[in-house]
Amino acid sequence: MMTHYKTHPWIAFQVDLRKAPYSLWMMLGECQSKCEHLAGVPLAPEIDSYLHRLYLAKGAAATAAIEGNTLSEQQVLQAIEGKLELPPSQEYLRQEIDNIIAGCNLVLGEVNSGIVPPITVARLKELNRLVLKNLKLADPEAIPGEVRHHTVGVGRYRGAPWQECEYLLEKLCEWLNGEDFRNNDVESMMFGILKAIIAHLYIAWIHPFGDGNGRTARLMEVQILLSSGVPAPAAQLLSNHYNITRTEYYRHLDSAQRDPLSFLAYAVQGFRDGLREHIKAVRFEQWEIAWVNYVHKRFDGLKGMPHDRRKHLMLDLSLQEKPVPFAKLREVSPRVAVHYKDRTYRTLLRDVKSLLAMDLIAFETESNGWRAKKEAILAFLPICTKALEGV
Repeated sequence: MMTHYKTHPWIAFQVDLRKAPYSLWMMLGECQSKCEHLAGVPLAPEIDSYLHRLYLAKGAAATAAIEGNTLSEQQVLQAIEGKLELPPSQEYLRQEIDNIIAGCNLVLGEVNSGIVPPITVARLKELNRLVLKNLKLADPEAIPGEVRHHTVGVGRYRGAPWQECEYLLEKLCEWLNGEDFRNNDVESMMFGILKAIIAHLYIAWIHPFGDGNGRTARLMEVQILLSSGVPAPAAQLLSNHYNITRTEYYRHLDSAQRDPLSFLAYAVQGFRDGLREHIKAVRFEQWEIAWVNYVHKRFDGLKGMPHDRRKHLMLDLSLQEKPVPFAKLREVSPRVAVHYKDRTYRTLLRDVKSLLAMDLIAFETESNGWRAKKEAILAFLPICTKALEGV
């Protein structure tokens, strides 16, 4: 009998999903539905690119932060855009981030090329080698990309016996590639999400490498999610969830030894909540685009300088985060300032009244300012007003 049967009996390569509560399946169904919705959402290329970079930054920052990296999401976004400047003493932080980004881009590139990345021991070693590239490791016995030959642990937890790690990884890959996770096309994404979380859990339990086990687990998780059809930005949501609920993450990792379904429920709930926030952000971008198009449409056929001036005032007021006092309206943008340079406040008042009559502008009493009445177009969108609350 192998030692891990006694020391790590929870590494059993089975999860009895028959005992899963109905709430878990409902959340998984919602996750699949939301992922399919996101995958088909039309966005302007620059907005799509920005959201991709933003969520890649969130995922990379979270993955590294759990291991102690202190770079913020904004700094990671700067690193992705090639704008991050750090003193030499902090360059290792950038290297950790660069390695994670490289891993995510590797997987995404393969999936976009129609390649299904393998779930093999060799692949896990490749991902581990990648996340540890050019880093000075605290454990002198750790070799990037190679299964450990010594005992390791995190806090009180000790990884599986090193003599059996290679075997356990082979069993894990065989299980993940087996019948337990093969289902019809309708459910494929749901079981892909489950498979990704279970892979993460088992790599954390086995702890097969001298260093970088957590980062390797989260990269494999991203790989499985992307391969299952989860949109690229959404594939980063689990890592972000684990980081922002770090105490709960470690608590559920511990309790999963007794009941792995608890970790699945915790992870799926966080994934679902992240998807809701992501959809809220996408809807906001769509709302902004729809509003601009609506304003242009309202001015179609209206010729002359007064109409151009009012349209520009309306479009540029729409970009303001807070209501603008009447006296400041002529300063909302350089082009609006030019329009009103030689005009009196009567002209501005006349223009505001005209926009008010067109139902494009609204006055906020509390802030004593004017704002774009963007909610006027919600009736024309396939969402109810509660969509703005993220429901």
